[in-house]
Amino acid sequence: MVRKLVKRYFDIIFSIFLLILFIPLWIIIPVLIKLDSSGRVIFKQKRVGLNSQYFTMYKFRTMKEGVPDLPAEEVSDHSGMYTKVGVFLRRFSVDEIPQLINILKGDMSFVGPRPSHLGQHLQIKIRKETRTDSMSPGLTGLAQISGRDDISILEKARYDKIYVYDSSIFLDIKIIFITIKIVLSGKGAN
Repeated sequence: MVRKLVKRYFDIIFSIFLLILFIPLWIIIPVLIKLDSSGRVIFKQKRVGLNSQYFTMYKFRTMKEGVPDLPAEEVSDHSGMYTKVGVFLRRFSVDEIPQLINILKGDMSFVGPRPSHLGQHLQIKIRKETRTDSMSPGLTGLAQISGRDDISILEKARYDKIYVYDSSIFLDIKIIFITIKIVLSGKGAN
């Protein structure tokens, strides 16, 4: 209970801090997206979160308008799906910045299992069965630092279970620092 409270306070304080710190990006990125392609700046998508409840997750749009909304593992060829600016945003996970709003609202946390795409039926089923949906989904998690989009749903489920049942503040801090290193390298992004 205390850990949950500390985690939530950290999420609120740090998300407010980052939202303020990233004000220049909130101005620059929408302009770049609009100059690169027509369409929305913010991409909204229903995701499966805490206790398998749906919520709307926000991202900066990286894909061309009209691209089918499929889970990453169902798309064999990602080339041609992304805008020029979108390729950069995804490579360095800058498209995830709007999820700070999800964290502030309480839909997500900084660390936890990534929220499932509605089309990831196996992942959703496994999370219900193993009760790994009992923790708020995260901006990053153990599965992300262990392979990101390069590992299978079953491997992600194994890492999610390890995280949910062995989580601690120290593990969260370790995951955050490893995530920063991975993001700066652009490793594992599709």
